[in-house]
Amino acid sequence: MSHHSSPFSTSQLKKQARIYLIAALLFTLSVTTYAPSIHTASAQSTPGTVETFDVSEATIADIQRALTTGKVTSVQLVQQYLDRIAKYDDQGPTINAILTINPQALQIAANLDRERQNKGSRGPLHGIPIIVKDNFDTADMPTTAGCVCLKNSIPDDDAEQIARLKAAGAIILAKSNLHEFAFGITTSSSLGGQTHNPYMIDHYPGGSSGGTGAAIAANFAAAGLGTDTGGSIRIPSAFNSLVGIRPTVGLSSRDGIIPLALTQDVGGPIARTVADAAALLDATAGYDPDDIATAYSIGHIPNSYTDSLQTDGLKGARIGVAYELFGASPAEQSVTTAVYGAVDDIKRLGATAVPVQIPHLEQIMKFPSLSGYEFKFQLNDYLASLGEDAPYHTLTEILESGQFDPSQTDSMQKRNALESLDTEEYKDIVLNRTKVTREALLKVMADNQLDAIVYPTTTEPAAKIGEDQESGNNNRLSPFSGFPAITVPAGFTPEGLPVGIEFLGRPFDESTLIKLAYSYEQGTHNRKAPALTP
Repeated sequence: MSHHSSPFSTSQLKKQARIYLIAALLFTLSVTTYAPSIHTASAQSTPGTVETFDVSEATIADIQRALTTGKVTSVQLVQQYLDRIAKYDDQGPTINAILTINPQALQIAANLDRERQNKGSRGPLHGIPIIVKDNFDTADMPTTAGCVCLKNSIPDDDAEQIARLKAAGAIILAKSNLHEFAFGITTSSSLGGQTHNPYMIDHYPGGSSGGTGAAIAANFAAAGLGTDTGGSIRIPSAFNSLVGIRPTVGLSSRDGIIPLALTQDVGGPIARTVADAAALLDATAGYDPDDIATAYSIGHIPNSYTDSLQTDGLKGARIGVAYELFGASPAEQSVTTAVYGAVDDIKRLGATAVPVQIPHLEQIMKFPSLSGYEFKFQLNDYLASLGEDAPYHTLTEILESGQFDPSQTDSMQKRNALESLDTEEYKDIVLNRTKVTREALLKVMADNQLDAIVYPTTTEPAAKIGEDQESGNNNRLSPFSGFPAITVPAGFTPEGLPVGIEFLGRPFDESTLIKLAYSYEQGTHNRKAPALTP
């Protein structure tokens, strides 16, 4: 077959993206026909009956309690989530967040149910269904970055964070759509098409981890993983009324994640609650010899991030409010108003709000993202790591194949034209951008004795599909410094679109961010589930 065929039609792509779903549904039918052999003794219900446990908005702790008391089994949980995906992702509002369903999910759940009965639970994630962005390597499913060029690419082993989740007893239920190769913030790909926002179906879900964001908002799994190079965990979290953690660079391994720019790349949790995000961070953080950046994390990881879940965590805290990062244009007004309200809540909950100005902010914001520089070289390394199974070996070969989203041609050609990273321009960005951003943030925090700095996660809400999506530049501070940030729901615009507020902290101080965000969340309860996916 020639690699120069024309780009796929939408209907062909849909067909391609659904092959694994059909396989999963067939598997579901085959499993439910001999249901008694895989249901644990404590579960009396049979498939097809109404379960006593409802997964909608259930937290990981809620689910774990129900599993422990025998109110539900992991098999039943998986089935409920699969039913929701069939009902809302493929039909109804057609959110289009899922690329591949794990055809083994029910069998894995059955094994974990048996293990729970015979040996007890592995911990908080035992038997918990998780959805991951489809740029995390999974040895049992394709890893595609949303590109038809990788639709059949199954890596030899799991990404480190996936391996850790599985070791903790989590079930990787499905792989979610993303903005192809994580290039943009609207979540459209040649393999999966356009993902929709479950709060307003004709709006974008954010990106590039918009598939995970939309899926978790719509309760297709307990929680999820995304990746963030510029704002790709935090933007979809803000647009879907979710909690997203962009960890410190080096806290969690990037091994086995299709790279965009390793200087900035991280993988991290996207969840409906701060507690759920903390549970995922516990499972995924830690040293990995295959990602040298994680050597910095040694000595900086607490026993558990869940120890920081303190309802009074804002009492006595000093929070810097970066008003210069609040949008002033008419398009930004609805978000700005909500975040002003969030600052009032932070004060009401016992914190001192300190207006701050970040030194050299204009200079910092002028620096470019390194995704324009590093992508080609690091993608080629990733393709090489796939060995002889790699469908393509270089970005050049992918470009020649035509098997990708044609709207990304210019971006891919520009990145492919770079000859080397051994240039003054590149080194200048890596050294100066990092130094200037880190020192500016550390100085303003030290001078004002701050626990964190807050600002709107995005300056505008989700845009209508087909219109330009702007998010502002606030999301750059965390990747440019390597420092951690957490976004939490700050309410809704008058039209009903979610808004996020971001807390930025010192390196490896995720515990403090979780404490502050949890206190804010518990004092406001801003998250509301989307009405379209009841």
